[in-house]
Amino acid sequence: MSNVQPGRPPHKDPIMNSGAVPSGTCKGCRDTVTEKVVERYSHSWKKQEDKFRNFRSLLSNRCHGLTKAMVTQANTPLGSKVVYDGEKRKPLQVTPELFSTFAKENPFVNTTWDTCSVVGNGGILANSSCGEKIDSAQFVIRCNLPPLENGYERDVGNKTDLVTANPSILIEKYGGLQERRRPFVENLRSYGDSLMLLPAFSYGPNTPVSLRALYTIQDFDSPLRPVFLNPEYLQSLAHFWQGQGLRTVRLSTGLIVASLALELCSNVHLYGFWPFNEHPHRHQPLANHYYDDRQSKKTVHAMPAEFDHLLRLHSQGVLRIHLGECAPAAR
Repeated sequence: MSNVQPGRPPHKDPIMNSGAVPSGTCKGCRDTVTEKVVERYSHSWKKQEDKFRNFRSLLSNRCHGLTKAMVTQANTPLGSKVVYDGEKRKPLQVTPELFSTFAKENPFVNTTWDTCSVVGNGGILANSSCGEKIDSAQFVIRCNLPPLENGYERDVGNKTDLVTANPSILIEKYGGLQERRRPFVENLRSYGDSLMLLPAFSYGPNTPVSLRALYTIQDFDSPLRPVFLNPEYLQSLAHFWQGQGLRTVRLSTGLIVASLALELCSNVHLYGFWPFNEHPHRHQPLANHYYDDRQSKKTVHAMPAEFDHLLRLHSQGVLRIHLGECAPAAR
């Protein structure tokens, strides 16, 4: 289920409706948007504890990420039905076989962290020297199985406590795990024994490939711990951000895990979140990802609009966005 209905008017936010377009889309309108964003970002940052607590309380009361973000045997019992959040489809009956794949315990019950790094894959991370600072957090979240080796460690670090895995990546890179599966398992080694978060119940085709990923990890005795995103949580989160004024067909992985981090962590730091193709400080062209310039074939996300909401939280002292190069982590 999407978080807006077709035909609803777009949200008028300062980035999307500034009269400019993202740099690189036309000559003569190079950095109107980025200049406005950088101006908003440039003010000195200080955490505002009251605003953080108020936002976290609102988010927790609406979405209950600590108990509902993951599908578990407690919140999705045997015989119940799973309702897909990304499309209208017949609910899935929880059979004994399916039930056995659910996490037996919620990994976040009675557990929170002081500092969390949420790492997107934006090209802004290239040559950022942010790896040490990212890894200095108590809990590190990464998106969509990004490469961490072969020289990337300096910019992105290698510590991982939770990593998401979009089924489209499993299909495009590993053939949906229909044939040889060892390359998939070998590429997971850099994530250690982290949680791997799969949106198995967003769309029907996601379910079998997510189950194959789980079975592959188990069959090869990988230390990685696969868990499924709860579609009920995703639906609640979509309604929450709609209530905040965000208009998008579907929330991005980055916004989902940033939202989860705000419930899990007292201090949330975002890296690699920059939706424009020009560097905010050096004004040089940026690749789409820190590891390649591959563009998505089709997107249903409103990245600049999402970034505007995150930047608003940054300005309010709720979370901190890091743009550009990082200073060495404090000892």
